[in-house]
Amino acid sequence: MRQNKRPGGPTIANEPRVNEKIRAKEVRLVDPSGGQVGIKGIDEARWLADQLGLDLVEVAPEARPPVVRLMDYGKFKYEASVKAREARKNQTRTVIKEVQFRPKIASSDFDVKRKRVEKFLRNGDKVKVVMRFRGREVTHPELGRDILKRLEAAVEDLGAVEIMPRLDGRQMTMVIAPLRRQKIKDESGPEESSEAPVDEAAPVTEPEEEQESAQAEDT
Repeated sequence: MRQNKRPGGPTIANEPRVNEKIRAKEVRLVDPSGGQVGIKGIDEARWLADQLGLDLVEVAPEARPPVVRLMDYGKFKYEASVKAREARKNQTRTVIKEVQFRPKIASSDFDVKRKRVEKFLRNGDKVKVVMRFRGREVTHPELGRDILKRLEAAVEDLGAVEIMPRLDGRQMTMVIAPLRRQKIKDESGPEESSEAPVDEAAPVTEPEEEQESAQAEDT
């Protein structure tokens, strides 16, 4: 259906010129099926569009003369928006979760955090693992690195290290990316979990362990 003309109205960025907004005096006209009609005066091209009940759309403004096409522009925009919406649905949204560890973490606490990392990986999220050092702990980074290697081995069926452990100030970070979801599903079957769902809208940061005593800090 031919669009209503609104002279003087605002032009939407990135949209082509349509109908009376086309300024060229001559245009290379293309029919609705893509066939070449030839070079026409703009008035004749507009007349043809009126006769067919279609819009005249400038598809190649940089060409000399500009290329215009006869089409139902409203239908064209609708179909383009549907395709864009479907493409967004098919996109995989990557979310990065964060879980914190300490070099002197107890085995039970390690297991709790490992399970949380596994849950994030099953959900298809990347996990940023942060090893935090306090006091003189930073003089022994190998202790933190050993914990991260232990975690890497524990979750190897669900994820792989994307960014290797690296020390930055008083923390060491490592990023684990999930394996393909289909592979995880095939190998482990449907997940049964009693844990409450995690809100993906906000980054998840594990609380740090209790502050160590001042005596331990100075040792």
